[in-house]
Amino acid sequence: HDSARLATLVRKVRDVHIIVTESELEALLLENTLIKKHQPRYNINLKDDKTYPWICIKNERFPRIFSTRRKLKDGSEYFGPYASVRVMNTVLDLVRQTYPIRTCSLNLSEQSIADGKHRLCLEYQIGNCLGPCEAKQSETDYMSDIEGARQLIKGRLNDAKKMMHGHMMAHAQKQEFELAQLAKERLDRLERYQAKSTVVTSNMGDWDVFSIVSDADMAYVNYLMIREDAVVQSHTKEIRKRLEESDGEILQMLIPEIRSQFGSDCQHVLLPVVVTWLENHVEVTVPQRGQKVKVLAMSERNAREARVERLKNMQIVDPDRHVNRIMKQMMQDLRLQEEPRHIECFDNSNTMGKEPVSACVVFKNGKPSKRDYRHFNVKTVKGPDDYATMREVITRRYQRLVDEAQDLPQLIVIDGGKGQLSAAVEALEGLDLRGQIAIIGIAKRLEEIYYPNDPMPLYLDKRSETLKVIQQARNEAHRFSITHHRKRRGKSVIHSELEGIDGIGPSTIEMLLKTYRSVKGIKAAPESALANIVGKHKARLVYAAIHEVKPS
Repeated sequence: HDSARLATLVRKVRDVHIIVTESELEALLLENTLIKKHQPRYNINLKDDKTYPWICIKNERFPRIFSTRRKLKDGSEYFGPYASVRVMNTVLDLVRQTYPIRTCSLNLSEQSIADGKHRLCLEYQIGNCLGPCEAKQSETDYMSDIEGARQLIKGRLNDAKKMMHGHMMAHAQKQEFELAQLAKERLDRLERYQAKSTVVTSNMGDWDVFSIVSDADMAYVNYLMIREDAVVQSHTKEIRKRLEESDGEILQMLIPEIRSQFGSDCQHVLLPVVVTWLENHVEVTVPQRGQKVKVLAMSERNAREARVERLKNMQIVDPDRHVNRIMKQMMQDLRLQEEPRHIECFDNSNTMGKEPVSACVVFKNGKPSKRDYRHFNVKTVKGPDDYATMREVITRRYQRLVDEAQDLPQLIVIDGGKGQLSAAVEALEGLDLRGQIAIIGIAKRLEEIYYPNDPMPLYLDKRSETLKVIQQARNEAHRFSITHHRKRRGKSVIHSELEGIDGIGPSTIEMLLKTYRSVKGIKAAPESALANIVGKHKARLVYAAIHEVKPS
C-alpha cells in the first residue's frame, strides 16, 4: 500500500458490508453521508461539516431560489444534494431563464411594500424580475412561477427541454450561432441532469425500510435505516424458510428482532407487503408510487445482492446444494410431480419449407449436456408445416428411447405456443407416453408458459431462476437448430451447382469439397491441380462447367 495508514486499515478489517446503489454518483453521495455520521478513524476526507450543495426554495413571502451548503430546519424546501456544482448551476440558470424569480434579499412584507420602502432595481429593467417589491407582480402570479420552478427542479424537464430546443433553433435561423451553441450546451447538460438522489432523500424524515427476497429454501430480509433524510445503515438477514411460509409471515417475525438489534424506535415503516403490526404507535406504509417506491426498490436490490453472494459462496462449498435448490424451485414454480433433473427442449427450422430440420438439446441438473444433443433431418413433411414437423420429431425421439430402454426426461420444453405444444402432445399420446413426461411450451413474445389443455398461460417472474433455465434451454435449441439448418442449406446450394455436371458423381464432388472447402475454392484452382485430385478427364469436365467453356 502507498501509506502506513492504508496498511494499518487493511490489517484491521474484520468484515465487509456492501450497500448497492443505482450509480457511482449515488455511491459518492452515500459515502459522504456515512462518513459524516460515523466519523471512521481512517478516513481523512469528508469528515468536516462541509457537504454537497442543495437548491433551496426559501420559506418566505415571495420565495427566493438559491444554492446553499447548509440545510436548516426553517420550513424551506431543499432539493439535492448535488455532487456536481456545474449541474446545480445549470439547473439554477435554467430556472432563472424560465421564470422571473427575484434575487434580492429584501423583506417583502405587505406593510413594507405598501409603505413604498423598496425601489425597482436593474433586474427589473432587464426583464429578469417583474417587480413584486413595488407590487407590479401579484403574490398569486409569483407563487405560480415558484410552482413551475419547483417542478423543473424535481426533474420534470420535458417542457424545459422543448423550450431550450426552440431557443436553439430560433438562434440558428437568425444566424446567432454563438447563442445557439450556448443553448445546445445547456440542453445537453439538462439531459444528463439528475434531479435528486435515492440515497439522500428529500423531505422523507425518519423511516425504517424493509424488503424481502426469497426462494424455495431461504429468505433474505434487508433493512435500511433512514434518519434525517439519509440512509445511515443497511443490514441483510437470511433465514431458512419453513414449509409454505409466506413473505409477510417472515417479515412479521423478523422486523421486531431487527429493530431491537439496531435499537430503532422509528414510528414510520416502509414494507413491500401488508403485515399485521403489533405496535400501535408504528405507522406501516406499503408505497405504490413516488420516492418511497424508489427507496423500497433500493432495499430490495441489497437483499438480492446478499442472496447472490450467498449462492456464490454456496457453490464453492457445496456445488450440489445449489443444483438441488434450483431443481426444487423449478418443481414448485412449474407445478411438476418430480424435480426436472433431465430436460429436453425442441425447436424447428426451415426456409419457406425447404431443408426442414429440428434440434433437441438436453439439460441435466439445470446445465447443458452437449454430448446428448441431437439433430433431426425431417423426412415426412413437405412445405412449411411446423406442427407436422414437431409431431414427427417427438415421435422419432421418444420411440427410439423406448425401443432402446433409455431413461425418459422429466420435462419436455417446446419452443412455441399452443399449436406446437398440441402437436407434441399428440405424438406422445401416439406412443402411450402421455402422463409419463411433463410437457410445456414457451412462447417468445411474452415468455409465457403453456400447459396442455389449459388456455391460460403461466407468467413467471422475469428474474426467476426457473424462467432463466427454460430460456437458456430454448435459446440453445434455437441456436443448435439454426446452425444445422444453415449447414444443410449451404451444402444443398454447393451440391446443386456441382451435381449438374454430366459425368461427375457424388464421390468426385466430395473429394473436391474436402480439398477446396467451397465452389469458390474450386473455381480458383487451375485445371492441372484438379487433375491431381480427380484425374484429367473429370478435371476437364469440372473446369469447363464452372468456367462456362467447352471442354477440349
